[in-house]
Order: sequence, then C-alpha cells, then structure tokens
Amino acid sequence: MTTLKHLIREVPDFPKPGILFYDITTLLKDADGLRDTIDAFKEHYAGVHIDVVLGVEARGFIFAPVLAYALGAGFVPVRKPKKLPSLCTSVSYDLEYGSDTLQIHTDAIAPGSRVLIVDDLLATGGTAKAVTQLVELLGGKVVGLGFMVELTFLGGREKLDGYDIYSLLQYDK
Repeated sequence: MTTLKHLIREVPDFPKPGILFYDITTLLKDADGLRDTIDAFKEHYAGVHIDVVLGVEARGFIFAPVLAYALGAGFVPVRKPKKLPSLCTSVSYDLEYGSDTLQIHTDAIAPGSRVLIVDDLLATGGTAKAVTQLVELLGGKVVGLGFMVELTFLGGREKLDGYDIYSLLQYDK
C-alpha cells in the first residue's frame, strides 16, 4: 500500500487555505495503481456475500462499479438531489458549514439486501453515516464500508461505530 500512497498527489491549500488535499487522480491514471486498488478491495471482500455495491457521488462512482463487477454484485449510485430520474428516498445531514442531502432510488435496494458502501474518502464520517441511513431506510443491511483513503485525524470512524470499515490508505495528518 505504500506504493499507492506515492501515487497520490498532495495539493496544499485546496479547496481553501490550510487544507491539504489528497488528489487520487494521479493514482487513477496509473494502470498498476488502479489495478492494485481494485484488487485490494476485491481481496478484502472476497467471501463476503454482497448483493450490491453502493457508490457515493462522485468519486465513489470510480471504484464501486468496477468492484461490483469484480465481486459479481450489482451497482447502485447515491446522488445529490435532482440527479436521479425516479422516485427517491433522501437523507439530509450536517456538514462543517451547512448541510447536504443525498438520494437513492426507492427501489434500488430490496429489503434484506446485503450492501457494501464504497467511496474514495472517509473524513469526518458525515456522508458515510448518511449513506448507511439510506440503506437501512430501504431495509438493506450494510455489510461494510470501503474507502480508498481515510483521514484518521478527523475521527470519521467514530460516527460509524458498529460497522465494518476498511480503508486502503490512512493519513494521520
């Protein structure tokens, strides 16, 4: 995994001063890095019964469908409001400065479905927690949450107590 960290570009002061942004686009363009990422997720979840892999807009869409294919599962997108064309279930959640809303098609997860949630980043945990609520509102069971990067110093894992959390790369600062 150390090799993968070297493929991630660190951009200081983005999107605002004082923030160090971990840019995964440099990893994504590297064929070996992308393959190693998907293989690591696949290896971790091999043997776990998963009906659907749920990807969170927008960068979760990069990993989730490919992983769903590799695991023999379906893919379900979670989007911002007014992006999905059919009847949706929504959850609003607090951000550091304001709030946001996520939506999923109401028929996207059958009751009892085993769902793996995948996103690029676990930071404060607000988005991930909102997505677990969407899955559970529809009667699904969250069998895990997988992240490319975890910013451990922001404590997002604490908001997800009781869930199986897997992150490929951790950053302490």
